[in-house]
Amino acid sequence: MKFLGIILSLVLLASCTSKFGKVLKSKDKEYKLKMAEQYYANKDYDKAQQIYTDILPLFKGDPRFEDIYYKYANTAYNQKDYLNAENLFKMYSENFPNSERVEDAEYMRCMAYYKQSPKVDLDQTNTAKTIALLQAYINTHPDSKRVKDATDIIDQCRKKLETKEYKNAQLYYDLGFFKAASVAFNVLMDDFPDSESGDMYALSSIKSYYRYAENSITDKQEERFEKVISQVDDFTERFPDSKLMADANNFKTQSENNLRKIQNQTQNNEQTKATTQR
Repeated sequence: MKFLGIILSLVLLASCTSKFGKVLKSKDKEYKLKMAEQYYANKDYDKAQQIYTDILPLFKGDPRFEDIYYKYANTAYNQKDYLNAENLFKMYSENFPNSERVEDAEYMRCMAYYKQSPKVDLDQTNTAKTIALLQAYINTHPDSKRVKDATDIIDQCRKKLETKEYKNAQLYYDLGFFKAASVAFNVLMDDFPDSESGDMYALSSIKSYYRYAENSITDKQEERFEKVISQVDDFTERFPDSKLMADANNFKTQSENNLRKIQNQTQNNEQTKATTQR
C-alpha cells in the first residue's frame, strides 16, 4: 500500500512537471499569463516567477504590464530572494510613479532590506539602509497605516546598531586598548543619546580611561587621572539619579588617591634632589 502511494505521488509529480513544461514552451502569451496567475494565486511562486520572466517583455505597453511587474517582484520576495526583490520594487516605483501601488512597493523595498539585516556580529550596512529607507517612507507617507510598524522596525534596527557598537567598544576594552575603548563608549553615547543604557556607557568610558591612566607611564598619569575625575563630574551632572553613581564616584576616589600619591612622590623626589645638590 505504501509502495502504491509512492508510485501515485511520482506519477502526479511527473504529470505536474510535464504540464508546467508545456506552459513554458507555449507561444500563447495569454495562456501563459493565465497560468502564471494561477500559480501565483496558489502561492507557487517559483513557477509563477519563471512564467512572468518569459512574458514580461511580451506585455510591455499592455495595460496589464504594471500588474504583472508588481507580482513578479512579489515572487522574488516570497522566495526570500530579497536582493532581487529590493531592486524590482525600486524599479517598479520608478517605472510607475503614479500607480496606487507605489506606497506598497516602497514599503516592500524597505522590507527587502530589513530581511537582509544580518546578526549583530556581522556588517550592519543593510540595517542602516533599512532605517534610512523606512524614515524616508514615513516622511513621504505620514498618514500610512504602516507608519507604526515602520517606526517599530526602525527602533529594532537602531537597537541592533547600538548593540553592535557596544560590542565593538567592549572588545577594545577586553583586548586592553583602554583609550580606544573610552573613546568608543563616548561615541556610543553620542550616537544613541536616548539610550536607556547611557549611564552604563558613560561608566564604561570612565572605567576604560581609568585603566588607561593606571597603565600609563608616570609622567602621563597625573593628567590622565585628572581627566577621569572630570569624566566622573560630567557623569554626575548628566546622570544625577543613576544607580551607577557609587561606582562612578569610586573611580573618582581612586583617581584622587592616585593623584595624591603621585604628588607626594614628586615632592619627595624634589626634596631628595635638593638635598643631594647641597
